[in-house]
Amino acid sequence: MPTRVDPHVKVLDEAVAERAKARGLDVLVFAPHFQRLPDVREQAARFSDGELLVVPAREVFTGTLRHRKHVLALGLDDPVPDFITLDGAMAEFDRQDAVTLAPHPGFATVSLTPADIRRYDVTAAESYNPKQRAAGETPAPTADRPAFGSSYAHLPTTVGEVWTEFEADIDSEADLLAAFREGWERSVYHRRGPAHVARCAAEFAHLGWENTAEKIDRILLSGMEPTHPGHVAYGDAFADVAVY
Repeated sequence: MPTRVDPHVKVLDEAVAERAKARGLDVLVFAPHFQRLPDVREQAARFSDGELLVVPAREVFTGTLRHRKHVLALGLDDPVPDFITLDGAMAEFDRQDAVTLAPHPGFATVSLTPADIRRYDVTAAESYNPKQRAAGETPAPTADRPAFGSSYAHLPTTVGEVWTEFEADIDSEADLLAAFREGWERSVYHRRGPAHVARCAAEFAHLGWENTAEKIDRILLSGMEPTHPGHVAYGDAFADVAVY
C-alpha cells in the first residue's frame, strides 16, 4: 500500500512524532543542522515505532558560508562534517554509497544547480517545500532527476504540510533507500488553504534567525561545533577538503 514520507525535517520530539502520525505520515527523514550522525541516529531510533519510521540523515553544508551548497545524504555509515568542498563531500558520499538528494534546488545561494545535479548524479531533487512556496519561488528544474517534496520543517507545526507518497510499502531504512535509488513510483502532495499559506510564511520568516551573525559566528569561530571539520571527532580525515 502507499507510504507517505516527509523526506526532510529538522525537528524531532514527542510532539513532532505524534503530529506526524496524526497527519498520516509513515516515514520521517530527520536531518537537523549541525548535529553529528551518531546523535542523529540515536534520536531517530528513539522516536521510531510501529506507526512511524524515523530515518537519520545529514544535510551537509558544503563550501563557504557565502557560497555554500546543501546536500541531503541518506544511508551514511560514517559522519561527514559541514564546510568541506562540494567535491570532497560528494566523493565521500560516493565512497559510502549514500543516497544524495538536492534540497530546495535554486533557492537563494545555498542550493545545488541543475548542472551540479547532473554532474554528481544526485539521486533526486526537491520540487516543493514551504520556504520556497512562501518566497514565491519554484525549485529549479530537477535535471531529469526524480522529484520529491518535503516540509523542510524547522518548526513543529510544519510537519505534515508536504509529503512524498511512494506506491509501495516502506518498512525500513533499507526500503526507503531502495525507493530513492531505484526510482520507485511516487507523487508529491501538499496541503492547501489559508492554514498552509500561514505555515509556509512562518517557515520563511524563520530564515531570519537561521542567518543571524551570532549563529554563524558560533559555528565558525569556535571550531568546536559537532560538525565543524576541525572538530576532534574527525581527526585529519577531512583536512584536505575543509574550507574553514
